[in-house]
Amino acid sequence: MRMMSGKKGAIGALGLNVALLGAVSFITDVSSEMIMPALPLFIASLGGGGLAIGLIGGLGDGIASILRLTAGYASDRLGRRKILVALGYLTSSISKMGLTLVGSWQHVLGLRVAEKAGKGIRTPPRDALIAESAIESWRGRAFGLHRALDTAGAVIGSIVAFVLLSLVNMDFRSFFLMAGVIAFMALIPLYFVKETVHYVTTRGFILSLRNLPKRFKLLLPITTLFAAGNLSYMFPLLRVSLLFEGWASTAAPLLLYVFFNVVYAVFSYPMGTLADRVGKSRVLAVGYAMFAFTFSLFIYASVSWWMVMLFALYGLAYASVEGVERALVADVCGELKGTGLGIYHALTGLAIIVGNLIAGALWELVSPSYAFMFAASLSTVAMLLLALWSLQASRG
Repeated sequence: MRMMSGKKGAIGALGLNVALLGAVSFITDVSSEMIMPALPLFIASLGGGGLAIGLIGGLGDGIASILRLTAGYASDRLGRRKILVALGYLTSSISKMGLTLVGSWQHVLGLRVAEKAGKGIRTPPRDALIAESAIESWRGRAFGLHRALDTAGAVIGSIVAFVLLSLVNMDFRSFFLMAGVIAFMALIPLYFVKETVHYVTTRGFILSLRNLPKRFKLLLPITTLFAAGNLSYMFPLLRVSLLFEGWASTAAPLLLYVFFNVVYAVFSYPMGTLADRVGKSRVLAVGYAMFAFTFSLFIYASVSWWMVMLFALYGLAYASVEGVERALVADVCGELKGTGLGIYHALTGLAIIVGNLIAGALWELVSPSYAFMFAASLSTVAMLLLALWSLQASRG
Protein backbone atom coordinates (compact mmCIF):
# COMPACT_ATOMS: atom_id res chain seq x y z
CA MET A 1 0.00 0.00 0.00
CA ARG A 2 1.30 3.43 -0.86
CA MET A 3 0.12 6.98 -0.36
CA MET A 4 -1.17 9.07 -3.23
CA SER A 5 -1.44 12.60 -1.96
CA GLY A 6 -1.82 16.09 -3.28
CA LYS A 7 0.95 17.48 -1.11
CA LYS A 8 0.19 21.11 -1.78
CA GLY A 9 -3.42 20.74 -0.61
CA ALA A 10 -2.35 18.78 2.45
CA ILE A 11 0.16 21.42 3.53
CA GLY A 12 -2.45 24.14 3.17
CA ALA A 13 -4.80 22.30 5.55
CA LEU A 14 -2.26 21.35 8.23
CA GLY A 15 -2.99 23.84 11.00
CA LEU A 16 -6.62 24.40 10.06
CA ASN A 17 -7.61 20.72 10.21
CA VAL A 18 -6.18 20.24 13.69
CA ALA A 19 -7.85 23.41 14.95
CA LEU A 20 -11.21 22.49 13.40
CA LEU A 21 -11.15 18.95 14.78
CA GLY A 22 -10.20 20.41 18.15
CA ALA A 23 -13.21 22.73 17.95
CA VAL A 24 -15.46 19.77 17.12
CA SER A 25 -14.19 17.86 20.16
CA PHE A 26 -14.47 20.96 22.36
CA ILE A 27 -18.16 21.44 21.52
CA THR A 28 -18.89 17.70 21.73
CA ASP A 29 -17.29 17.41 25.16
CA VAL A 30 -19.28 20.36 26.49
CA SER A 31 -22.37 18.34 25.57
CA SER A 32 -21.03 14.99 26.80
CA GLU A 33 -19.79 16.26 30.16
CA MET A 34 -23.09 18.02 30.75
CA ILE A 35 -24.84 14.66 30.44
CA MET A 36 -22.36 12.46 32.35
CA PRO A 37 -23.06 13.65 35.93
CA ALA A 38 -26.81 13.83 35.26
CA LEU A 39 -27.20 10.38 33.73
CA PRO A 40 -26.98 8.24 36.92
CA LEU A 41 -29.60 10.47 38.58
CA PHE A 42 -31.85 10.27 35.52
CA ILE A 43 -31.54 6.47 35.37
CA ALA A 44 -32.45 6.25 39.05
CA SER A 45 -35.52 8.43 38.43
CA LEU A 46 -36.63 5.87 35.81
CA GLY A 47 -36.29 3.00 38.27
CA GLY A 48 -32.83 1.78 37.30
CA GLY A 49 -30.32 0.77 39.97
CA GLY A 50 -26.64 -0.11 40.11
CA LEU A 51 -27.04 -3.05 37.71
CA ALA A 52 -28.65 -0.81 35.12
CA ILE A 53 -25.89 1.78 35.44
CA GLY A 54 -23.19 -0.88 35.12
CA LEU A 55 -24.88 -2.46 32.10
CA ILE A 56 -25.33 0.89 30.36
CA GLY A 57 -21.68 1.82 30.88
CA GLY A 58 -20.09 -1.55 30.17
CA LEU A 59 -22.07 -2.59 27.10
CA GLY A 60 -21.54 0.76 25.41
CA ASP A 61 -17.79 0.72 26.02
CA GLY A 62 -17.47 -2.84 24.75
CA ILE A 63 -19.27 -2.12 21.48
CA ALA A 64 -17.27 1.09 21.01
CA SER A 65 -14.01 -0.87 21.34
CA ILE A 66 -15.02 -3.31 18.61
CA LEU A 67 -16.16 -0.53 16.28
CA ARG A 68 -12.87 1.35 16.73
CA LEU A 69 -11.08 -1.57 15.11
CA THR A 70 -13.43 -1.83 12.13
CA ALA A 71 -13.73 1.95 11.66
CA GLY A 72 -9.97 2.46 11.51
CA TYR A 73 -9.55 -0.32 8.97
CA ALA A 74 -12.53 0.91 6.93
CA SER A 75 -11.03 4.39 6.68
CA ASP A 76 -7.84 2.89 5.21
CA ARG A 77 -9.80 0.76 2.74
CA LEU A 78 -12.09 3.62 1.68
CA GLY A 79 -9.25 6.12 1.49
CA ARG A 80 -11.56 8.59 3.24
CA ARG A 81 -11.61 9.61 6.89
CA LYS A 82 -14.04 12.50 7.12
CA ILE A 83 -17.19 10.61 6.15
CA LEU A 84 -16.70 8.14 9.02
CA VAL A 85 -15.82 10.93 11.45
CA ALA A 86 -19.02 12.76 10.46
CA LEU A 87 -21.11 9.58 10.77
CA GLY A 88 -19.74 8.98 14.27
CA TYR A 89 -20.45 12.49 15.52
CA LEU A 90 -23.92 12.52 13.91
CA THR A 91 -24.83 9.19 15.54
CA SER A 92 -23.76 10.45 18.95
CA SER A 93 -25.65 13.73 18.53
CA ILE A 94 -28.91 11.97 17.58
CA SER A 95 -28.51 9.61 20.55
CA LYS A 96 -28.08 12.49 23.00
CA MET A 97 -31.14 14.26 21.65
CA GLY A 98 -33.10 11.03 22.03
CA LEU A 99 -32.71 11.18 25.82
CA THR A 100 -35.47 13.80 25.84
CA LEU A 101 -37.99 11.14 24.69
CA VAL A 102 -37.15 8.07 26.80
CA GLY A 103 -39.63 6.44 29.14
CA SER A 104 -37.52 3.72 30.78
CA TRP A 105 -33.92 2.96 31.65
CA GLN A 106 -33.92 0.33 28.90
CA HIS A 107 -34.40 3.15 26.39
CA VAL A 108 -31.42 4.90 27.93
CA LEU A 109 -29.42 1.69 27.47
CA GLY A 110 -30.15 1.64 23.75
CA LEU A 111 -29.34 5.31 23.28
CA ARG A 112 -26.10 5.16 25.25
CA VAL A 113 -24.95 2.12 23.26
CA ALA A 114 -25.67 4.10 20.08
CA GLU A 115 -23.83 7.14 21.47
CA LYS A 116 -20.78 5.04 22.34
CA ALA A 117 -20.97 3.34 18.95
CA GLY A 118 -20.74 6.78 17.36
CA LYS A 119 -17.64 7.47 19.42
CA GLY A 120 -16.15 4.16 18.34
CA ILE A 121 -16.79 4.93 14.67
CA ARG A 122 -15.25 8.40 14.73
CA THR A 123 -12.20 8.08 16.99
CA PRO A 124 -9.63 6.11 14.87
CA PRO A 125 -10.31 7.95 11.57
CA ARG A 126 -10.31 11.28 13.40
CA ASP A 127 -6.96 10.52 15.05
CA ALA A 128 -5.60 9.35 11.70
CA LEU A 129 -6.77 12.63 10.15
CA ILE A 130 -5.02 14.60 12.89
CA ALA A 131 -1.83 12.59 12.35
CA GLU A 132 -1.95 13.16 8.60
CA SER A 133 -2.52 16.89 9.12
CA ALA A 134 0.83 17.36 10.88
CA ILE A 135 4.37 16.44 10.01
CA GLU A 136 5.92 13.88 12.37
CA SER A 137 8.02 16.45 14.24
CA TRP A 138 4.82 18.40 15.09
CA ARG A 139 2.52 15.45 15.75
CA GLY A 140 2.87 15.69 19.54
CA ARG A 141 1.75 19.32 19.39
CA ALA A 142 -1.17 18.41 17.14
CA PHE A 143 -2.51 15.75 19.49
CA GLY A 144 -1.68 17.91 22.52
CA LEU A 145 -3.75 20.79 21.12
CA HIS A 146 -6.62 18.46 20.33
CA ARG A 147 -6.55 16.97 23.83
CA ALA A 148 -6.39 20.46 25.37
CA LEU A 149 -9.47 21.65 23.47
CA ASP A 150 -11.31 18.39 24.16
CA THR A 151 -10.65 18.66 27.89
CA ALA A 152 -11.48 22.37 28.01
CA GLY A 153 -14.91 21.38 26.73
CA ALA A 154 -15.16 18.83 29.53
CA VAL A 155 -14.40 21.53 32.11
CA ILE A 156 -17.08 23.85 30.76
CA GLY A 157 -19.60 21.03 30.43
CA SER A 158 -19.07 19.96 34.05
CA ILE A 159 -19.52 23.51 35.28
CA VAL A 160 -22.67 24.02 33.17
CA ALA A 161 -24.14 20.79 34.56
CA PHE A 162 -23.43 21.88 38.12
CA VAL A 163 -25.06 25.28 37.57
CA LEU A 164 -28.15 24.09 35.67
CA LEU A 165 -28.91 21.02 37.78
CA SER A 166 -27.83 22.20 41.25
CA LEU A 167 -28.50 25.93 41.17
CA VAL A 168 -31.15 26.48 38.50
CA ASN A 169 -32.90 23.12 39.10
CA MET A 170 -33.60 22.56 35.40
CA ASP A 171 -35.62 19.42 34.66
CA PHE A 172 -33.82 16.50 33.03
CA ARG A 173 -35.57 16.59 29.65
CA SER A 174 -34.98 20.31 29.10
CA PHE A 175 -31.39 19.77 30.18
CA PHE A 176 -30.85 16.91 27.72
CA LEU A 177 -32.48 18.96 24.96
CA MET A 178 -29.91 21.72 25.52
CA ALA A 179 -27.07 19.19 25.54
CA GLY A 180 -28.37 17.64 22.31
CA VAL A 181 -28.53 20.99 20.52
CA ILE A 182 -24.94 21.73 21.56
CA ALA A 183 -23.87 18.30 20.23
CA PHE A 184 -25.31 19.08 16.79
CA MET A 185 -23.43 22.39 16.74
CA ALA A 186 -20.17 20.39 16.67
CA LEU A 187 -20.97 19.34 13.09
CA ILE A 188 -20.51 22.94 11.88
CA PRO A 189 -16.69 23.15 12.16
CA LEU A 190 -16.45 19.53 10.97
CA TYR A 191 -17.91 20.61 7.61
CA PHE A 192 -14.79 22.67 6.89
CA VAL A 193 -12.30 19.86 7.64
CA LYS A 194 -10.42 18.75 4.51
CA GLU A 195 -9.26 15.26 3.56
CA THR A 196 -5.46 15.28 3.33
CA VAL A 197 -4.45 11.82 2.09
CA HIS A 198 -5.94 9.28 -0.28
CA TYR A 199 -4.91 5.64 -0.20
CA VAL A 200 -4.73 2.88 -2.77
CA THR A 201 -6.95 0.18 -1.29
CA THR A 202 -5.81 -3.41 -0.77
CA ARG A 203 -7.70 -6.67 -0.41
CA GLY A 204 -8.08 -8.64 2.74
CA PHE A 205 -8.03 -7.71 6.39
CA ILE A 206 -5.18 -10.09 7.24
CA LEU A 207 -2.97 -8.54 4.57
CA SER A 208 -3.44 -5.12 6.14
CA LEU A 209 -2.45 -6.42 9.57
CA ARG A 210 0.69 -7.99 8.16
CA ASN A 211 1.66 -4.67 6.64
CA LEU A 212 1.86 -3.00 10.05
CA PRO A 213 5.45 -2.29 11.17
CA LYS A 214 7.19 -4.44 13.77
CA ARG A 215 7.74 -1.44 16.07
CA PHE A 216 3.98 -0.95 16.26
CA LYS A 217 3.38 -4.62 17.06
CA LEU A 218 5.91 -4.45 19.89
CA LEU A 219 4.46 -1.20 21.27
CA LEU A 220 0.87 -2.43 21.29
CA PRO A 221 1.17 -4.86 24.26
CA ILE A 222 2.77 -2.07 26.32
CA THR A 223 -0.01 0.46 25.70
CA THR A 224 -2.59 -2.28 26.33
CA LEU A 225 -0.99 -3.23 29.64
CA PHE A 226 -0.92 0.39 30.76
CA ALA A 227 -4.58 0.80 29.76
CA ALA A 228 -5.53 -2.12 32.02
CA GLY A 229 -4.05 -0.21 34.96
CA ASN A 230 -5.45 3.17 33.95
CA LEU A 231 -8.32 3.33 36.43
CA SER A 232 -11.48 5.25 35.71
CA TYR A 233 -11.55 8.71 37.29
CA MET A 234 -14.50 7.44 39.34
CA PHE A 235 -12.13 5.51 41.63
CA PRO A 236 -10.11 8.58 42.72
CA LEU A 237 -13.37 10.54 43.09
CA LEU A 238 -14.85 7.80 45.25
CA ARG A 239 -11.65 7.83 47.31
CA VAL A 240 -12.12 11.57 47.87
CA SER A 241 -15.73 11.18 48.96
CA LEU A 242 -14.63 8.85 51.78
CA LEU A 243 -12.67 11.71 53.38
CA PHE A 244 -15.67 14.02 53.66
CA GLU A 245 -19.13 13.98 55.19
CA GLY A 246 -22.47 15.51 54.27
CA TRP A 247 -22.64 18.05 51.45
CA ALA A 248 -18.84 18.11 51.09
CA SER A 249 -18.76 14.40 50.19
CA THR A 250 -20.53 15.32 46.94
CA ALA A 251 -19.20 18.82 46.31
CA ALA A 252 -15.50 18.03 46.89
CA PRO A 253 -15.29 15.26 44.24
CA LEU A 254 -17.11 17.44 41.69
CA LEU A 255 -14.81 20.40 42.27
CA LEU A 256 -11.69 18.21 42.17
CA TYR A 257 -12.92 16.66 38.92
CA VAL A 258 -13.16 20.14 37.41
CA PHE A 259 -9.68 20.95 38.78
CA PHE A 260 -8.28 17.74 37.28
CA ASN A 261 -9.68 18.65 33.86
CA VAL A 262 -8.30 22.19 34.10
CA VAL A 263 -4.78 20.87 34.79
CA TYR A 264 -5.17 18.29 32.02
CA ALA A 265 -6.30 20.95 29.52
CA VAL A 266 -3.60 23.48 30.46
CA PHE A 267 -0.68 21.03 30.18
CA SER A 268 -1.76 18.90 27.19
CA TYR A 269 -0.26 21.17 24.52
CA PRO A 270 3.00 21.91 26.44
CA MET A 271 3.54 18.18 27.00
CA GLY A 272 2.92 17.51 23.31
CA THR A 273 5.47 20.21 22.43
CA LEU A 274 7.97 18.70 24.86
CA ALA A 275 7.40 15.26 23.33
CA ASP A 276 8.20 16.62 19.86
CA ARG A 277 11.44 18.12 21.14
CA VAL A 278 12.87 15.42 23.42
CA GLY A 279 11.13 12.31 22.10
CA LYS A 280 7.61 10.97 22.49
CA SER A 281 8.64 7.70 24.13
CA ARG A 282 10.60 9.58 26.82
CA VAL A 283 7.68 11.82 27.75
CA LEU A 284 5.31 8.86 27.64
CA ALA A 285 7.54 6.83 29.98
CA VAL A 286 7.56 9.75 32.43
CA GLY A 287 3.77 9.91 32.15
CA TYR A 288 3.46 6.21 32.98
CA ALA A 289 5.75 6.74 35.98
CA MET A 290 3.63 9.69 37.14
CA PHE A 291 0.51 7.52 36.99
CA ALA A 292 2.23 4.86 39.10
CA PHE A 293 3.37 7.47 41.63
CA THR A 294 -0.04 9.15 41.80
CA PHE A 295 -1.97 5.90 42.30
CA SER A 296 0.53 4.89 44.99
CA LEU A 297 -0.14 8.13 46.85
CA PHE A 298 -3.90 7.54 46.69
CA ILE A 299 -3.27 4.45 48.84
CA TYR A 300 -1.89 6.51 51.72
CA ALA A 301 -3.80 9.81 51.36
CA SER A 302 -5.60 10.42 54.62
CA VAL A 303 -5.79 14.22 54.75
CA SER A 304 -8.30 16.09 52.58
CA TRP A 305 -5.90 18.81 51.38
CA TRP A 306 -3.59 16.12 49.94
CA MET A 307 -6.23 15.56 47.29
CA VAL A 308 -5.61 18.92 45.65
CA MET A 309 -1.98 17.93 45.09
CA LEU A 310 -2.92 14.42 43.96
CA PHE A 311 -5.47 15.63 41.43
CA ALA A 312 -2.92 18.13 40.09
CA LEU A 313 -0.50 15.22 39.55
CA TYR A 314 -3.33 13.14 38.12
CA GLY A 315 -4.13 15.83 35.54
CA LEU A 316 -0.45 16.30 34.66
CA ALA A 317 -0.05 12.54 34.20
CA TYR A 318 -3.02 12.46 31.84
CA ALA A 319 -1.57 15.39 29.87
CA SER A 320 1.71 13.47 29.56
CA VAL A 321 0.07 10.30 28.27
CA GLU A 322 -3.18 10.80 26.34
CA GLY A 323 -2.08 12.88 23.36
CA VAL A 324 1.56 11.74 23.42
CA GLU A 325 0.64 8.05 23.32
CA ARG A 326 -1.62 8.58 20.30
CA ALA A 327 1.08 10.59 18.53
CA LEU A 328 3.66 7.85 19.17
CA VAL A 329 1.31 5.15 17.89
CA ALA A 330 0.62 7.24 14.76
CA ASP A 331 4.38 7.60 14.20
CA VAL A 332 5.02 3.84 14.21
CA CYS A 333 1.93 2.79 12.21
CA GLY A 334 3.51 3.63 8.87
CA GLU A 335 0.97 4.29 6.12
CA LEU A 336 -1.81 2.23 7.76
CA LYS A 337 -2.69 4.84 10.36
CA GLY A 338 -6.41 4.12 10.38
CA THR A 339 -5.90 0.39 10.90
CA GLY A 340 -3.12 0.86 13.45
CA LEU A 341 -4.98 3.46 15.50
CA GLY A 342 -8.13 1.35 15.29
CA ILE A 343 -6.35 -1.68 16.75
CA TYR A 344 -4.73 0.51 19.40
CA HIS A 345 -8.06 2.06 20.47
CA ALA A 346 -9.88 -1.28 20.39
CA LEU A 347 -7.34 -3.10 22.59
CA THR A 348 -6.89 -0.23 25.04
CA GLY A 349 -10.67 0.12 25.30
CA LEU A 350 -11.13 -3.56 26.10
CA ALA A 351 -8.17 -3.48 28.52
CA ILE A 352 -9.71 -0.55 30.38
CA ILE A 353 -12.94 -2.50 30.83
CA VAL A 354 -11.15 -5.61 32.15
CA GLY A 355 -8.75 -3.60 34.33
CA ASN A 356 -11.53 -1.58 35.91
CA LEU A 357 -13.56 -4.72 36.62
CA ILE A 358 -10.54 -6.22 38.42
CA ALA A 359 -9.94 -2.98 40.32
CA GLY A 360 -13.62 -2.81 41.27
CA ALA A 361 -13.53 -6.36 42.59
CA LEU A 362 -10.40 -5.59 44.63
CA TRP A 363 -12.07 -2.45 45.99
CA GLU A 364 -15.20 -4.31 47.08
CA LEU A 365 -13.77 -7.67 48.18
CA VAL A 366 -10.40 -6.68 49.65
CA SER A 367 -9.66 -2.98 50.11
CA PRO A 368 -9.59 0.28 48.08
CA SER A 369 -5.82 0.31 48.63
CA TYR A 370 -5.46 -2.90 46.62
CA ALA A 371 -7.25 -1.33 43.64
CA PHE A 372 -4.73 1.51 43.54
CA MET A 373 -1.87 -0.92 44.18
CA PHE A 374 -3.00 -2.96 41.16
CA ALA A 375 -3.05 0.17 38.96
CA ALA A 376 0.33 1.42 40.19
CA SER A 377 1.92 -1.98 39.55
CA LEU A 378 0.71 -2.21 35.95
CA SER A 379 1.77 1.38 35.25
CA THR A 380 5.26 0.63 36.60
CA VAL A 381 5.66 -2.50 34.48
CA ALA A 382 4.42 -0.63 31.40
CA MET A 383 6.95 2.14 32.06
CA LEU A 384 9.83 -0.35 32.27
CA LEU A 385 8.72 -2.16 29.10
CA LEU A 386 8.41 1.15 27.25
CA ALA A 387 11.96 2.06 28.27
CA LEU A 388 13.17 -1.27 26.82
CA TRP A 389 11.12 -0.71 23.64
CA SER A 390 12.63 2.75 23.22
CA LEU A 391 16.16 1.43 23.79
CA GLN A 392 15.66 -1.32 21.22
CA ALA A 393 14.24 1.18 18.71
CA SER A 394 17.23 3.49 19.18
CA ARG A 395 19.58 0.59 18.38
CA GLY A 396 17.84 0.08 15.09
